[in-house]
Amino acid sequence: MLTINVGMLLAVIVLLRLRRRTEARSRNDEKLTVIIVLALGVVIAPTPLGEGIGDFLGQLASGVTNSSR
Repeated sequence: MLTINVGMLLAVIVLLRLRRRTEARSRNDEKLTVIIVLALGVVIAPTPLGEGIGDFLGQLASGVTNSSR
């Protein structure tokens, strides 16, 4: 039996869609890409990888805020 990781499938779809030239995209195509990326974010968020990315971005934002003072 073959199992498919939904997060990995969405990541591959996003990479394939983003490789296309920007001029070849319609507004509906761009909206679909945004929806797929948001779905990928929702799938990744509760995983340890998603939590690590969130922690990293939080530290990065904190560092930028502290450096501007």
